[in-house]
Amino acid sequence: MVAVLDRKSTEHGQGGKDGREASDRLRPLSMVRNIGIIAHIDAGKTTTTERMLYYAGKVHKMGEVHDGTAVMDWMAQEKERGITITSAATTCFWRDCQVNVIDTPGHVDFTVEVERSLRVLDGAVGVFCAVGGVQPQSETVWRQANKYGVPRLAFVNKMDRMGADFGRVVTAMRNKLGCNAVPVHLPIGAEESFDGVVDLVSMKALRFVGDDLGKTVREDAIPSGMAGVAEQARNRLVEAVAERDETVLDAYLAGADVAADVLRAGIRRATVAGAIVPVLCGSALRNKGVQAILDAVVDYLPSPLDVPVLKAHKINSDETVDRAADDFAPLSSLVFKVAADSYVGRMMYVRVYSGRLRRGQNVYNARTKRRERILKLVRLHADSREETESLDSGEIGGIAGLKDATTGDTLCAENAAVELERIRFPEPVVFMAIEPRTRADKDRLEESLSALVSEDPTCVLRTDDDTGQRIIGGMGELHLEIILDRLHREYGVQANTGKPMVAYHETLRQEAQADGVFDREIGGRRHFAAVSLRVSPGQRGSGVDVRIEAGTSEIPAEYRQHVEQGVRDGLATGVLCRYPMADVLAVVTGGRFDVESVSDVAFRTAAVLAFRDAAQLAGPELLEPVMDLEILVPDEFLGDVLTDISARRGRVRDVAAEEGGKAVRAEAPLAELFGYTTAVRSLSRGRASYTMEPCGFEVVPQSIVNQIVNR
Repeated sequence: MVAVLDRKSTEHGQGGKDGREASDRLRPLSMVRNIGIIAHIDAGKTTTTERMLYYAGKVHKMGEVHDGTAVMDWMAQEKERGITITSAATTCFWRDCQVNVIDTPGHVDFTVEVERSLRVLDGAVGVFCAVGGVQPQSETVWRQANKYGVPRLAFVNKMDRMGADFGRVVTAMRNKLGCNAVPVHLPIGAEESFDGVVDLVSMKALRFVGDDLGKTVREDAIPSGMAGVAEQARNRLVEAVAERDETVLDAYLAGADVAADVLRAGIRRATVAGAIVPVLCGSALRNKGVQAILDAVVDYLPSPLDVPVLKAHKINSDETVDRAADDFAPLSSLVFKVAADSYVGRMMYVRVYSGRLRRGQNVYNARTKRRERILKLVRLHADSREETESLDSGEIGGIAGLKDATTGDTLCAENAAVELERIRFPEPVVFMAIEPRTRADKDRLEESLSALVSEDPTCVLRTDDDTGQRIIGGMGELHLEIILDRLHREYGVQANTGKPMVAYHETLRQEAQADGVFDREIGGRRHFAAVSLRVSPGQRGSGVDVRIEAGTSEIPAEYRQHVEQGVRDGLATGVLCRYPMADVLAVVTGGRFDVESVSDVAFRTAAVLAFRDAAQLAGPELLEPVMDLEILVPDEFLGDVLTDISARRGRVRDVAAEEGGKAVRAEAPLAELFGYTTAVRSLSRGRASYTMEPCGFEVVPQSIVNQIVNR
């Protein structure tokens, strides 16, 4: 018996003109899914997303990344390079569920897009290459999802590729990611013979008809040669779920085979709890297995009602309050992205957690403490916009026209003002001097850079105190290259740039204490204050912390903020090479002042002097960013690559056998890796490839410090 499954999506439901119900929602909250597609670069995220949108009826022609026609890769730079640079959001419908999808980049330079997307999502689909398995950026995005407690599915893509191995990828997920990866699919064949999947829940074979681009899913009996393997795999699946779900355990102990609907519900509960990661497989490029991802998103990933209730901080209070997903609760929403739109200006991507955003409504910005009016609300589909009257709780959309909002801002009801946890972003690791090519470009360059910085929290702009040059910072060479390209294409600004520079930091070796005294006559008036301060090194990666333990009799309350600002001024400029300090604890232990001559200038300057003297006594040293490298190299070029890593002050951690050669895992300073793409290709006659990502900061050898100081 062969059944053909009719898996139609419903673009519109019952009710009003645009498919809304009486409550004005597109779908009830229980039928909403907010998901992200996350993976290593080239694992097939965007191709998978394009197929999902096609089968769901959102687009009527499949776009291809390699042709530059993918809907979700809409930027000119994405089309040319065949990579995702900015996260793109859209909404589709599957089995009458509203699925809000964000396709995220896989390149490490654009990891900020993954970070802020995962902050507002309820679930995610991790895409893995069946040949490459768990790759470096796979681990990075997985850690980011762990940080926000996002339930996940896994899709092993490219099962048609030479060297595809489903079992190896599942094992790597368990070993490298530390997750409980549990297959709910088995591939039928592999490489050229890949012909569909076995659904272990329904115990049916799913085949995808090629005549209509895989749109028709045919349900067959499991091939006789796979019956025994499939039975064993289903038993393992049932046991894995039964260990974490009492309902499935009861059915399992009853002795009878666990029914598909009972098992499916158990998988959902275990997935939402983060206890298991269901693993599917297929080939997105060959249109096989993608509808099963949509089914799994609906069946296994949480709705906004299934995730823990959001905790929010009351404004000007340490008290926390709950904000449940409810259209009638007080409004709380988070701006997680800002983008420049050529038609509507600045576009704020927003997740509504509770309440409802309406066009014409006044909202309160918890950061600026100001009220703003919502002029335009839109639903997003990559770079196109569809205006709407409201965004409901649990939904993701866009706001146009807000003047002061930026990434991480909370927009809420003024009579129930709360602040949601802000998103933390990594520090830039590469800097570059930039200046206008002509005088006419000067003002436009400044305006354009400010617009780009407002979009991207990992892009920073500052002025060098010594040279007066404008310095732009980012997450890597490609990141800065894209920024320059956008300046030229989108803003029509020509600029000259210097060579990329490493973002060094300074830190301390030991604890030290010093006093800072400021006593000077300014404008005919004496200014006097003294500050005592203790500095000590913190754990690597801990950042900077400023505490004021002095009593109000030593430092009056109205001057404490100026003392803290003075300490932070010292932290920002360092004492060794004028780089910002990192991993330092500064404690203000005392102070003195004269009522007749005290001033904020005196206290702030005394704090700077105290910090600099203490830091000099504490043994300052330089830190440099260190990168994790994974190089895939043919065996005959392995020796040359290893020698080159050593010459770049690198350390080899591991050399493992991979399909077609060796995988070298190493660490090396970023300063030694500029132009590494050309170098590794030259060493291997173009046959090696590599990926790298930041892994932390380490102390710079004294010989290198001397070179930097003497520049």
